[in-house]
Amino acid sequence: MANTKEAYLEKLQAKVAEWNAEINKLKAKAAQSRADVKLEMEKRVGQLETQRQEIEQKVQQLRQASESAWEDLKGGIQGAWKKLDEAVKSALVKFK
Repeated sequence: MANTKEAYLEKLQAKVAEWNAEINKLKAKAAQSRADVKLEMEKRVGQLETQRQEIEQKVQQLRQASESAWEDLKGGIQGAWKKLDEAVKSALVKFK
């Protein structure tokens, strides 16, 4: 069971790193955008960062969870994961 938990945590950490890279790309693009687009992009980036921080908190909870409790926490993380993944993809498409 520990291997499954550790593998899941590694997968989460890799995904968080990917989201960080995508959010940083959006920040860089926002810095080079027109004022009206820049404001919209900065707002969206702020929302993405908040969602990412929530997932990072859940990852910490998962990391500290006992073997018997981590499966319960996993469900909450998966919902937040899907929501953030869709939001990042949407922002990348919108601000190409």
